[in-house]
Amino acid sequence: QVQVVESGGGLVQPGGSLRLSCAASAIFFSSYNMGWYRQAPEKQRELVAAISSGGSTNYADSVKGRFTISRDNAKKTVYLQMNSLRPDDTAVYYCAPPGVTADYAYWGQGTQVTVSS
Repeated sequence: QVQVVESGGGLVQPGGSLRLSCAASAIFFSSYNMGWYRQAPEKQRELVAAISSGGSTNYADSVKGRFTISRDNAKKTVYLQMNSLRPDDTAVYYCAPPGVTADYAYWGQGTQVTVSS
């Protein structure tokens, strides 16, 4: 399993940018598909971006064209570049393999992103 530490969140104005980082500890990290999820207050956690072990990417419609997921296997890190941020992007962002459920044992602490003027 992949243990992670997310970082890079903060307060940003609408239209601004942030880059999130997810540092992982798995020995065979390069073989894992990874994803970024987010959970807004009183909403379910949702997968917004995913990257395969081979580098293929997928995005939720709500972030397509604005967010970019990437990975550096040598650093065992996954990134989420977020541009043109909107208030409805406000959430706690987590990284984990795609397809895991809410009771996944290795969720990190997440990183808070707040988009507000």
